Amino acid sequence: MAKATREAYGEELARLVAENPKICVLDADLAGSTNSIKAAKVAPERFFDMGIAEANMVGVAAGLAASGYIPFASSFAMFATGRAWEQIRNSVAYPHLNVKIVGSHSGITVGEDGVTHQAIEDMAIMRNITGLEVYVPCDQYETKAVIRHVAQSGNPCYVRLGRSKVEDVFAEDYEFDITKINVLRRGEKIAVFACGLMVQSALEAAEMLKKDGINITVVDVCAIKPCDEEGITEILRTHDTIFTVEEHSVTGGLGSMICELAAEKCPRLVHRIGMYGFAESGSWSELLHEYRLDGEGVCGQIKEKLEM
Repeated sequence: MAKATREAYGEELARLVAENPKICVLDADLAGSTNSIKAAKVAPERFFDMGIAEANMVGVAAGLAASGYIPFASSFAMFATGRAWEQIRNSVAYPHLNVKIVGSHSGITVGEDGVTHQAIEDMAIMRNITGLEVYVPCDQYETKAVIRHVAQSGNPCYVRLGRSKVEDVFAEDYEFDITKINVLRRGEKIAVFACGLMVQSALEAAEMLKKDGINITVVDVCAIKPCDEEGITEILRTHDTIFTVEEHSVTGGLGSMICELAAEKCPRLVHRIGMYGFAESGSWSELLHEYRLDGEGVCGQIKEKLEM
């Protein structure tokens, strides 16, 4: 069943708000889009619409965390991370406060809203903040598992979500360990690490490549920071050629993380598939096709690299 990860976030947050009186929710005038409105309907006394003032929203969230609450602060990824970067660094991460920053509408699949709303740097700038955990779930069930995990973690966290509906990768009863990678498909010699909705693109590409006799391993990497160093290193050790696929700049995100780990633990050739510049405005499906991040595009880019 196709469902946007932001929808799953709203559903799980509403459930957690009903269960835990310490959880409160803040939004920057986008509750209908981020789906935090679902939690507002369950516990309106613990929902705060801060208006178009993301920096203030994060500052208030820090104050609530310092007072013993567990605040979830939501907005579009571009604004939650870009406008409020200083507050996340200095008011949340530096004092290590239990704030959860949730950025929806990430990547280029925000579509027609254009480049000003297409966050392709958010993983990089969040990953570089000391003590801040970073998660990028790929479907509704992994999203709900991530939200449960961060609600219990006690650490400051950033969760990256998408606008568009995505097909399920996992079954509803799948038992997640959010701190570990998920090997979704076992292949030979070639491994593809993917996060977010690029997991679905990687799986589609794997089916296409199979027709040409190329069997690849596909790995879902939800925990970007801290990452599953042991699990990723094992994939690096057992495969000769590595690809990373992300709906994000190839600089600073998943691809950079895998390259850094390969350099330290197990040197491998790593090909990074993702954004190499700004996108345009268009429907999410048109943009994925234009920038070769749909299944067909990922398949084509892998084949081109293998033929070099």
